[in-house]
Amino acid sequence: MKVRIHVSLKPGVLDPQGRAVHHALEGLGFSGVEDVRIGRLIELDVADSTTDEALDDMCRKLLANMVIENYRIEKLETA
Repeated sequence: MKVRIHVSLKPGVLDPQGRAVHHALEGLGFSGVEDVRIGRLIELDVADSTTDEALDDMCRKLLANMVIENYRIEKLETA
């Protein structure tokens, strides 16, 4: 089974990468961009028997920094 983990900074946590991208977009003449937040996408191939609890445990213990980040687990449909 394919799983995507979307990791993003919690609201209120400073995002220096996002600010740099926002500044660069303005420098390139793109207007109307109010804010930029940078995150990560992690793709996993796991056994079909992997439980939701195991995926959640992976995120909490390694894939996301629970102090400053949120995560969302997305299971992909197989073709």
